[in-house]
Amino acid sequence: MVEFYYHDNKDTPDNFTEAHSTGEHVPEAELARIGVFYRKCPTIEELDKVAVERQYKNRDEITLNLKTFNNDLDAYNAKMKQFYAEHYHEDEEIRYIVEGEGYFDVRNKDDRWIRARMEPEDLLVLPAGIYHRFTLSDGPKHIKAIRLFKDEPKWEAINRGDRPDSAARQEYVQSLA
Repeated sequence: MVEFYYHDNKDTPDNFTEAHSTGEHVPEAELARIGVFYRKCPTIEELDKVAVERQYKNRDEITLNLKTFNNDLDAYNAKMKQFYAEHYHEDEEIRYIVEGEGYFDVRNKDDRWIRARMEPEDLLVLPAGIYHRFTLSDGPKHIKAIRLFKDEPKWEAINRGDRPDSAARQEYVQSLA
């Protein structure tokens, strides 16, 4: 089952895949206030229903684990560090977990990290423009997820501080005001 809690901000390049919980639970209502949508979908039929409701027309599947990188630990670690860099996208990021587990971190209105521990049957939708990051958990180091898209996938990650905020980021910030 999904867990939402405040991140302890004690992560390092060597331990960011650990839980890092403050023990302070975050209710789903707080996530909804920052535009994050969560739903438990025990079946693909329920996922399909959400996809129709939210007008997601395309999907694919992704698997991340050491085997994905031909057991090259350096390549695996480099990709995990890339995903963990704080960034946003100009489109929603939608993930439905099929196998394994991982963490999505999102910034709240006060710029504090909220961590979502995701497991199978969890669906998470991050709004366009929200700062976030992702990592596999320290345990299985494996995840298989379905990615949903409204249109064709756009996968440019815009790292915090790399360039001026795009229209998607500006609109997101205005939606919080």
